[in-house]
Amino acid sequence: MSEMSIQVEKRERTGKGGCRQARSKGLIPAVVYGSGKDSVPIQVERKSFLELVKKSGSENPIFLLKLSDTGQERHAMIRDMQRHPVSRQVIHVDFQRIEMDAKVRLSVPVELVGTAYGVKTEGALIDFVVREVHIESLPGDIPRRLELDITELHAGHHAVARDLKLPQGVTLLDDPERVILSLVHARTEEPVAAAETPEPEVIKRGKPED
Repeated sequence: MSEMSIQVEKRERTGKGGCRQARSKGLIPAVVYGSGKDSVPIQVERKSFLELVKKSGSENPIFLLKLSDTGQERHAMIRDMQRHPVSRQVIHVDFQRIEMDAKVRLSVPVELVGTAYGVKTEGALIDFVVREVHIESLPGDIPRRLELDITELHAGHHAVARDLKLPQGVTLLDDPERVILSLVHARTEEPVAAAETPEPEVIKRGKPED
């Protein structure tokens, strides 16, 4: 995984007022923590940051944070990205410091490959149970996603975590028997029986028989 460099500035004013001020200038307030060091409040230019995140195409991009006017730089990963509940704009980012020669633990998405035999010929449906799994690897070996080939899967069968294709240097942390997806038989609607209409009672005219 390639790293992405981005300039950051130290935030002199913290708290809600400082965050509002940063956002009004087109900046995203953030914090850097981890590696046994103190947390440092920073801010990053919104447009540049969002463009890099989109360009990475990864759930776990690695950034080289360069502190303006200091020459200091540090590798970090996004651990939390808060969004506004209405506008969905990013309003705060938590970065965690990482060492490129030390393994990290994180989750990566699962990507299905192929069309299952059960879907194609047996009318089955895919029940995608787990869309992310937990792994451990060096930062430079983090895969964007893990592939799961479902081509030979029949209706009524399932795929588990050990069926995932793991790149070299990546260790699966989840239970190998954890079910990732199942192929279930499509439900067929049973025909609704027409309600039986009772025959109308015939009322005889005249005197009743003794």
